[in-house]
Amino acid sequence: MLKRVAIMIAGIVAGTAVLLAGLLAVAIIVTYPRLPSLDILTDYRPKMPLRVYTADSVLIGEFGEERRSFSRIQDVPQNMKQALLAAEDERFYQHGGIDYLGVLRAAVGNVVSGRTHSGASTITMQVAKNFFLSSERTFTRKFNEALLAFKIEHTLSKDQILELYINQIYLGQRAYGFAAAAQAYYGKPLNSLSIAEMAMLAGLPKAPSSYNPIVNPDRARLRQLYVLRRMYELHFITNEQYEAAKAEKLVLARQVTDTSLPAQYVAEMVRQAMYGRYKEAAYTEGYRVYTTLDSHHQQWAFDSLRAGLLDYDRHQSYRGPESFVDLSAIASDELEETLDEALSAIRDSGNMQPAIVLDASQSRVKLYLRGGKRVDVTGSGLSFARFALSDRAPPAQRLRPGAQIRVVQDAKGNWQITQMPEVEGAFVALDPRSGAIKALVGGFDFNRRSFNHVTQAMRQPGSTFKPFIYSAALDRGFTPSTLINDAPLTIDPQTIGGQSWDPKNDDGKYAGMISMRRALALSKNLVSIRIMMAIGPDFAQQYVQRFGFDPKNVPAYLTMALGAGQASPLQMAEAYSVIANGGFRTRAYFVDRIEDADGHVLAKTAPVVAGQNAQQVMDPRNAFIIGNMMKDVVRFGTANRATALGRSDIAGKTGTTSEFRDAWFAGFNPGLVAVTWVGYDQPRSLGRYGYGATAALPIWINYMGNALKGVPDVELPPPNGVVVKPGAGLRGNDEYFLDEFQNTNPELHINNRGSVPGSGNGGSDASDSGSQAPPPPSQDAVENVKEQLF
Repeated sequence: MLKRVAIMIAGIVAGTAVLLAGLLAVAIIVTYPRLPSLDILTDYRPKMPLRVYTADSVLIGEFGEERRSFSRIQDVPQNMKQALLAAEDERFYQHGGIDYLGVLRAAVGNVVSGRTHSGASTITMQVAKNFFLSSERTFTRKFNEALLAFKIEHTLSKDQILELYINQIYLGQRAYGFAAAAQAYYGKPLNSLSIAEMAMLAGLPKAPSSYNPIVNPDRARLRQLYVLRRMYELHFITNEQYEAAKAEKLVLARQVTDTSLPAQYVAEMVRQAMYGRYKEAAYTEGYRVYTTLDSHHQQWAFDSLRAGLLDYDRHQSYRGPESFVDLSAIASDELEETLDEALSAIRDSGNMQPAIVLDASQSRVKLYLRGGKRVDVTGSGLSFARFALSDRAPPAQRLRPGAQIRVVQDAKGNWQITQMPEVEGAFVALDPRSGAIKALVGGFDFNRRSFNHVTQAMRQPGSTFKPFIYSAALDRGFTPSTLINDAPLTIDPQTIGGQSWDPKNDDGKYAGMISMRRALALSKNLVSIRIMMAIGPDFAQQYVQRFGFDPKNVPAYLTMALGAGQASPLQMAEAYSVIANGGFRTRAYFVDRIEDADGHVLAKTAPVVAGQNAQQVMDPRNAFIIGNMMKDVVRFGTANRATALGRSDIAGKTGTTSEFRDAWFAGFNPGLVAVTWVGYDQPRSLGRYGYGATAALPIWINYMGNALKGVPDVELPPPNGVVVKPGAGLRGNDEYFLDEFQNTNPELHINNRGSVPGSGNGGSDASDSGSQAPPPPSQDAVENVKEQLF
């Protein structure tokens, strides 16, 4: 009887097995042909972000929905592969897509635990799921996943499958693939990771959100230790490596100083240009854009602008904490976690780190920094914020427990309290011969304010505009030695539309009869106005268009002489390039070339180059003479600080607008033009430190000191048609004349009512000499002047 029962049971089991096998065979026969094509795997084209580089191949920006970097399997470190196998599929190179031992082990584990704890998915099955299937937990999905795994194993090699997995898997922080995850979590390439760091990343595929070391460091640590233990048990690492990896302290990218090149403004300019060209494909096709930036120049420009703005800001008062955290509402055992969470929402700004005050006294401030770091600020580190430690400080300005502030660490390791400056700035440097931008910084901090002051800020250029007016005067027959009266002047209301105008020099001093060369060096406003009255605002407006100025932004009024129009720092750099390169109109550009993901060049900029295919818009003799006059601005004038560079080939012009609302310096040598601007976004006075020579010029000097270090001085010879008169310039230097005006040395007298003597408008001559100038010539005479203009 028992034998019959056993035979019956065996028959039922065998029949059931045959039936199930038949059903399985039918399911496979029906399902397998319907499986998706593997073309997406055999011709793998992942969504690759747009990447932006400097001319010397330094990454400055990455834009895309998915943060991804493709790594060939042969470039993946062996320890990284072993960490993955230890964590996800130790028998990967032995099974055929499904690990039956792993399935059995997982089934036993699930029965013992009483719940579904492990699905025994192999790396091949995960590839199938990531590329073709959803994440739903159903038998149908699992069945299709297994069939796809078989199909993949019969189509691709093991290394090809592992390469797909390493590059496609999502690992949190918008990172797809392990190369991108290495950058996202550790801020370095995959081949620079330690074994401990690789183990941390290898633990992420199981549950990226749960084991994210930034969000859940404790759970991530447990997962890391599991992976390290499995690596040791599988003999992938030695005991010494295992112990060292366990002891290694976790240091994430957010806890280290950002060492990436600060060029966000240019990266954003590229992003906008690429989107305009390729639309959404710009973010997925792996385009690589190489800009004209030089990484060294960019770093120098960034450091110089920030140092200059911070130096200006330190002359202002400390404005107090940025915000407050109520420490009394935080439990002691939750303090660090709560403060880390509060600080994680605040971005660093360069080397300026956010901190929260734990305790404050007149002699010491205790601070909490990210990652549990506690520091003390004492002595000179408190100087800037000393008033905020007194009882007289208003509550909103006082440094007290819970105050969120900014600190920096000096070269000696001492901490100092600082603050984010309210003032803004801009800096741009370019090659005047081609217009290639070498450095561009659009503001103090892109993350605080993305408005690009280099390209978007239209501000009054002030006295930096004067060289173009002087150039127009040279074109009309003036010479650097033309004597012009620097004396008070009242502009007739009829001349400017019903309002009297009494312009003044910035220093309130007047020099009487003064040469044009000296007047430009000392930035004499009254001389510039008299020149404008002589050449006429309409002619001046027409003339300056050759430098790229839009007539709508430089109205034909006398105030144009003082730079009362509008221009951006980039427009000023382009305009100064015309003088620096000998009179050629070049255009600024920032994209050198665009490449596809395979490195093929899709587009390349073909710039106009001075002396080759650029338009000559200015007499080269005029460019040489006005450039030489601007050298005296540096040697003897308002930019005298720049002599600290110890060079003889630099020229430039300071600029300060009405009520000190804008501070400028624009300068150059034959190979480099640089312009800097300082001001508030909502125009207001910069105060007594707001001169171009004090707020803007030091930034320019700092940059040029690095940019021109080791570069020989370049002294260009006078072009043909320029006559040299030795010793006739300032302080015994040579003077230069256009050959047709070499014997001309007129004295220009404009009386104190704003009219030229002899013009019929009356008024007394303001000249100290008392001499009378001859009446102005006709227009034909001006155009054909040979001997004397006035």
